[in-house]
Amino acid sequence: MNYSPILSIATALFEIIAAVWALLGAGRKKIIYASSVLLFLLAAYQILEVVICTAPQSSIFFSRLAFIIIAWLPPAGILLIVLLFPTKKKAIYWFTRLMFTLALLISIWLFIDKSFVTKSVCTIIFARYSNPMPQYIIYAGFYHLGMLGMLFLSAHGVMICKDYKQRLLLGQMLLGSLAFILPSLITVIAIPYTRGALPSIMCHFALLLAIFITRLLYLERR
Repeated sequence: MNYSPILSIATALFEIIAAVWALLGAGRKKIIYASSVLLFLLAAYQILEVVICTAPQSSIFFSRLAFIIIAWLPPAGILLIVLLFPTKKKAIYWFTRLMFTLALLISIWLFIDKSFVTKSVCTIIFARYSNPMPQYIIYAGFYHLGMLGMLFLSAHGVMICKDYKQRLLLGQMLLGSLAFILPSLITVIAIPYTRGALPSIMCHFALLLAIFITRLLYLERR
């Protein structure tokens, strides 16, 4: 079946509207800004996927740019969790700096390396990418480290946080992370045809993360 951009467009619109709503409202500025950046990054991938899948003449550069955008999602998510974290441990800040540094290095690498994505194939509502090895293994290792970091830090924060409101906000990040990471992995494992489409599928399921971030922002305003 031919690719349909409706899901990506609708998802991007929701994420952009939520980010703008956050920026125009009340709340702690650091939380608002970090949440908005995360929402804008999620929307940016959806827009790029529409370009990649609806414009056959588009350069493979847009596929690499999509991976660059995705690379910044784990550090942005970790930063938001750290801003909500009940303690100020140096190890957590060092880990956050490490993830941002790695994201920057990977972004430069992908911008230069024209061979990172060799082909993009779009089917129905998702895109499958062909990547050379071991480049993709390095990228996947970084991304999975970031996802594990989001899960571990948000779960740990919820367990040790004594302030009910902060624990509730951290809980939104934990639930949002679980809501998009686990279904994405299950989909790729259970449906062989989706192999190579994990970045696309994760960003589609990340709509659930965006919903939980929107609820986080709603609770932050109260």
